[in-house]
Amino acid sequence: MSPETEQEPDQVALLARLRAGEERAYADLMQLAGPRMLAVARRFLRADQDAEDAVQDAFLQAFKNLDRFEGNAKLTTWLHRITVNASLMKLRKQKRTHEVNLEDLLPRYGDDGHRDRLVPEWTESGADVVSVGETRAAVRAAIDRLPDSYRNVLLLRDIEQLDTAETAELMGLSINATKTRLHRARQALREILEPHFSKEVSA
Repeated sequence: MSPETEQEPDQVALLARLRAGEERAYADLMQLAGPRMLAVARRFLRADQDAEDAVQDAFLQAFKNLDRFEGNAKLTTWLHRITVNASLMKLRKQKRTHEVNLEDLLPRYGDDGHRDRLVPEWTESGADVVSVGETRAAVRAAIDRLPDSYRNVLLLRDIEQLDTAETAELMGLSINATKTRLHRARQALREILEPHFSKEVSA
């Protein structure tokens, strides 16, 4: 018995129904995965209509390529990857205006190599900040200030939790370039969020 069969028997049964061409199975799949896919698309796309279009595109791609799904991962995991792809494709077609230069968001250092100001101590870890409900709006706004090429790497690695190799493939980057962009994106995000999640450093 495969790990998928052990972990998600309902999804295995649903896949069998889909491959058998059962019409009700398509509706069941959309009900099962649709809300999660829409949440993923909304993290990449700012307009609800764009996110809904990306999910529709993702479902169409999934139904079209159902015979290529080998079952090595959960069905919902496969759909997550397709949704991320569809969202990135839609994002690439858009022209973003007033994009901020990343250098303007990074911490600044003096000639002696030290920060030009004291760095406040965060009251929460970066991972905790993202997960706290009352701070999500501030975090989302901060992420949205990043240039898309950095923002998307951060979303893929830290929010969607894809590994570095998957992120590099989706972004069309080398693994080293992906790591560099992620590091710089995290630096910039921390700099933006410091006023929201910090306390004064004692002298």
